[in-house]
Amino acid sequence: MAQPSNTYATNDMVGIREDLADTIYDVSPVEVPVSSSIPHGEATATTHEWQTDVLAAAANNAAIEGDDAANEASVASVRLTNFTQISDKVAGVSGTGRAVNTAGRSDELDYQTLKRAKELKRDIEKVICDNKAKVAGNDTLARQCAGIPAYIVTNISEASDATTANGTGTNAHTDGTARAFTEDLVKGVLKLCFDNGGMPDMLMTGAFNRQVASSFSGGNSNYQKSEDSTLHATFDVYSSDFGDLKIVPNRFMEARTALMIQKDELKLAFLSGRKMVTTDLAKTGDSDRRQILCEYTVQVNNEKAHGAVYDLTVA
Repeated sequence: MAQPSNTYATNDMVGIREDLADTIYDVSPVEVPVSSSIPHGEATATTHEWQTDVLAAAANNAAIEGDDAANEASVASVRLTNFTQISDKVAGVSGTGRAVNTAGRSDELDYQTLKRAKELKRDIEKVICDNKAKVAGNDTLARQCAGIPAYIVTNISEASDATTANGTGTNAHTDGTARAFTEDLVKGVLKLCFDNGGMPDMLMTGAFNRQVASSFSGGNSNYQKSEDSTLHATFDVYSSDFGDLKIVPNRFMEARTALMIQKDELKLAFLSGRKMVTTDLAKTGDSDRRQILCEYTVQVNNEKAHGAVYDLTVA
């Protein structure tokens, strides 16, 4: 069959409206497992401080009848610090950009601001999970908070040629020769955690070692209710000799590290009045600019509650 003569078909037409869906599809990951699961608190100064303490070892405590009481030896608490870090994102759109008719959003500046907020959440997750030391900062150098791994020094497994952090946040673990992630490494660190009073409830890894963890003999599947009681989300649980740990992959942590954290022994602290603050910046021309800013730090209440396996292969 042939098209009849003088048929006016779409390939001859001018002025056909563009068929553009009125939805924008973005699959960029926004899950932030640490930031969203640990307690949030408040910092009142750029140097955030907290104290840790420890009980005396349990002993065969037997007193002689009628004996005079003697004072027990007292040990001072340990004072730790971390600095608040300022992270920000700025969205800027020209006046024309806000005036034109756009698909998938009613206002370009609002849309770009929403994107910047999601990006800022991802940045915060990376900052607190990074193996990095704190930086005091000055007029020309940005202040930085130390990441969680910089405080974890007691319950760890690392390569023989690695350098251990000092646990105060002033330096970080130095990588050694990479080795395979194994269940025995996890078991060894969990035993250390238990011996020192910790009860980790989350095992967090990068993507590659999350797949490795799937083969551990202690792994099993479980279900967790969501806020909507009609829905359920699946997650994997590692059932150890010392309790269950939820296995969570984290895109924003270092792939060479596996962290075993006790969520209630961490805190994400925001400086007063500086938690995700949105400000319209002054106009300097034919554009509108909006800043989203957050000032925060991470507090590792007592590092003995947590564990880490460092120096892992990632492929």
